[in-house]
Amino acid sequence: MPDIAAFTAELAGVEQSTDAALLRQKSRDFYWYSPILKRQLDGKRADIWLRPQNEDEVMRILNAARRHGVPITVRGGATGNYGQCVPLNAGAVLDTTAMTAPIALKDGVLEAEAGARMIDLDLWARERGWELRLWPSTKRTATIAGFVAGGGAGVGGISHGTMRERGNLLGVRVATLQDPPALLDLEGDAANPVNRTYGTTGVITRVRLPLTPAQDWRDIAVVFSDFAAAGRFALALAFADGIPKKMCAVFDARLPPFFRAIADVVPADHALALVMVAPSGLVALRDMAREHSGRIMADQDTVAAERDPEATPFYEYCWNHTTLQVLKRDRGVTYLQCRFPFEGTLESVEKVRAAFPDEVWMHTECVRFGGRTTMTALPVIRWKDDARLAEIMAGFEAAGAGIANPHVFTIEEGSGYRRVPGDQLGFKRRVDPLGLFNPGKMKSFDEPESDAA
Repeated sequence: MPDIAAFTAELAGVEQSTDAALLRQKSRDFYWYSPILKRQLDGKRADIWLRPQNEDEVMRILNAARRHGVPITVRGGATGNYGQCVPLNAGAVLDTTAMTAPIALKDGVLEAEAGARMIDLDLWARERGWELRLWPSTKRTATIAGFVAGGGAGVGGISHGTMRERGNLLGVRVATLQDPPALLDLEGDAANPVNRTYGTTGVITRVRLPLTPAQDWRDIAVVFSDFAAAGRFALALAFADGIPKKMCAVFDARLPPFFRAIADVVPADHALALVMVAPSGLVALRDMAREHSGRIMADQDTVAAERDPEATPFYEYCWNHTTLQVLKRDRGVTYLQCRFPFEGTLESVEKVRAAFPDEVWMHTECVRFGGRTTMTALPVIRWKDDARLAEIMAGFEAAGAGIANPHVFTIEEGSGYRRVPGDQLGFKRRVDPLGLFNPGKMKSFDEPESDAA
C-alpha cells in the first residue's frame, strides 16, 4: 500500500487538500454521460489533491510518488468524457490548472504551459494575428495539455484533421517516473506517446502547437426539410476548398429544440446544419445553401459570442456539447462516437437512421483524416440497457461505421483500433516502470498478457 502520510510530509508548500468534498469534485470528469461508466466509476476518488505552480513542484511530487508508491492521476480542465482523470487506485490527483502561462509565439508556433485554457491561448494568439487550428467544444474551460492527452478532435477538424495528424502537435515537455524522475523534451513524432494517452505516459508540463492565421469567423445556422438534405449540404461544404471553414455539423430534427439560443429559429421537424465560415466565404455559402434547399436562419460573430459569458458560440452545440445540451433536460439518453466510411458516407448514415429511427438521434461532424474527408458522428442514443447499446453499436458497424466506444475507460477499448500504438506502450514501460501514472487506463500495460492477443 502506498504511504500517503509520508508522501504528503515531503510536499510542504505545494497547494494540497484532503477535504472529502473537494476530492470528490477533483476526482471526476464527465464520464456520467455514459450510464455504464457512471456505474463503474461513481465513488472512486483520490486520497489527496495537489496543485503545483510550476515544473519544480511537479518534479517534487513525482520524486515523492516514486519513493512511496503513490499513483498519480493528472487533471486539467476535466472536460473529458471517459473517466480519464478518475483515479481507479486512489493516490494523488495532480491538477495542472495553476500552470497557465503562454510562453512564446514565434513563426506561427505557440508554446504554453499545460494548464492554460484554450480560450485564453486562442485570444492571446489572436492579438498577434494567429489562432488555434483545433479546439474542443469545451474550449472555454478545457486546458491545452488536457486536449492533447485526452481529446484531440474538434472544431477545425474539417480543415486540419485531428491532433493525430502529423504536424498538428509539434512537441511537449513531459515529466516522468523513471529512476530518477526526469523532464523530457519531445519533438515531432517523438511526442506521439503522450497524444491521447490519458496521462498514462507522463505529466505534460508544456505543449508546442502550430497555429493558423486568425479569421473573423461567423456562426451560421442553416435549416433543411430533412436530414438527408442537410447531410448533402454538409459534405458539399466540406469538399468546397474555396470556402474557408472551421466547422460543419448536422443534426436530426429532434436535437435543435435542446439548443436554447437558437431553438426558436429552427422550424419544427427540420434538420439543422451549424457552420463556421470566414466572411470571405459567406457569398459562396449562401449560394450552396440555396442549391441544397436550405435556409439561413441565424448568423453571429463567433469570437464575440465566446467572449460573452451570456452568449453561446455555435460550437457549444456541436461535438460532445450536443450530448450535454440534451442531458440538461433529459437524463434518459447517452451517446456514441463513430466514423463513417469515406465512400458512401451518406448512404451509411441513412442505413443507421433507418435501422434505429427512434433510438438514434443523428449528429455528424465533417472531419478530415489523412487528407480525406468524411463524417464522424456523436449521435444521441435513447438509453435502455447495456445489451441494447451493444446491438446499436453492432448496427453502426454493419452499416460500415467504425466505433470508438465511449463507454469504456481504457485507451485500447475506446479506440477504433482496439489497441495503443507500440510507441505509446513502449514509452510507458520506459518512463513509468512502476505503473504509477493513471493505473488501469492502459490495458496492454496493466495486463501484459494482452500483448499477445
